[in-house]
Amino acid sequence: MSAPTNLTINGARLWESLMELAKIGATEKGGVCRLTLTDLDKKARDLFAGWCKAAGATVSVDRMGNVFARREGRDPARPPVMTGSHIDTQPTGGKFDGAYGVMAGLEVLRTLHETGVETDAPIEVAVWTNEEGARFAPAMMGSGVFTGIFNEDEIKAKTDRDGVAFGDALEKIGYAGSLPCGGRKVGAFFECHIEQGPILEAAGKTIGVVTGGQAQRWYEVDLIGAESHAGTTPMERRRDALLGAARIIDMVNHIGLTHMPLARATCGVIESHPQSRNTVPGRVFLTVEFRHPDEAELSIMDKTFRAQAARIAGEIGLALDVKEIWHFPATPFHADCIAAVREAAKTRGYPHRDIISGAGHDALYLARVAPTAMIFVPCADGISHNEIESAKPEDLAAGCQVLLDAMLRRAYEVK
Repeated sequence: MSAPTNLTINGARLWESLMELAKIGATEKGGVCRLTLTDLDKKARDLFAGWCKAAGATVSVDRMGNVFARREGRDPARPPVMTGSHIDTQPTGGKFDGAYGVMAGLEVLRTLHETGVETDAPIEVAVWTNEEGARFAPAMMGSGVFTGIFNEDEIKAKTDRDGVAFGDALEKIGYAGSLPCGGRKVGAFFECHIEQGPILEAAGKTIGVVTGGQAQRWYEVDLIGAESHAGTTPMERRRDALLGAARIIDMVNHIGLTHMPLARATCGVIESHPQSRNTVPGRVFLTVEFRHPDEAELSIMDKTFRAQAARIAGEIGLALDVKEIWHFPATPFHADCIAAVREAAKTRGYPHRDIISGAGHDALYLARVAPTAMIFVPCADGISHNEIESAKPEDLAAGCQVLLDAMLRRAYEVK
């Protein structure tokens, strides 16, 4: 059988679901703070599971807390065509990052359920655990274990800044499932997401046909100097760890500028000790990340950073410890899945263009084990990881429609 071409998603229902989910962890500025494996995360998971069961799907949970809503097909032996994203947020996150991909998957289930359409392959919607990496590092833990990138036991032993272990937090919210994490075939994976950048909006395009993701490196840096009295310690005798951090931050920014226009360089966290206004700081912790779609360029950025950080620390008399905690290689998506997205956008008459993902997404790990593609839609001013994050209902509906069409194509035509 061929895939039906007359199904239409309910854009108003998609928007209403997004707004209802956004109430869980809502902030005063209109955003969402729903950190992974918190009571708010549990509440959001419970809401999603209830909605999926009402749409005729069965819900299961694996040992990493990944949630799967499944709608059987005519041939249950075929690997599922899967979609999904995440519902954890940044501390000052928005309503759409991650949540849109999950709610778009839910809308696909609802559309198939109410029309009675039976696909050849099963359809699944996934909620991946800890995509953001805001509470537990590194990011994308659930999809990373599912695809064999991370070791389950090692990930469960990771702790947050308060010393709480990932595994303990998972048990506490009741989402430590019994199913093995991974080890099963996925027929294809599609992920809907807001772009989190300004390219689509500036180009007047509704759909971004994502062809792959850029490479990333994450670091944690410790600088150790000596605490001393701010009034009595001469400038030339200070071993000021915060001064070293300031110079490294400026250097990281310079590396990003040197490798423009595709490079990204960021220091996102800095912690100075002992946090006294009249004490020269003796210890600083900071995070560094680099991104570039070209692995060779990213390697040059890495080498420059390490050499320059060592030089800066040596000049001030600081001990330096640089740990690379995550290296994510450049990831191309599957040609057939990309074509399915592009054809759906073209058939529906949506303005579209090819685009590279600048952010990390669960789809980038799924691409290691299954044919994968992503669908981007614009967000206002390209702003994300921010409480003012915004997207138009009509753009979100368009992306969801493309998702449905692309998934149906794979669920009927590919065996």
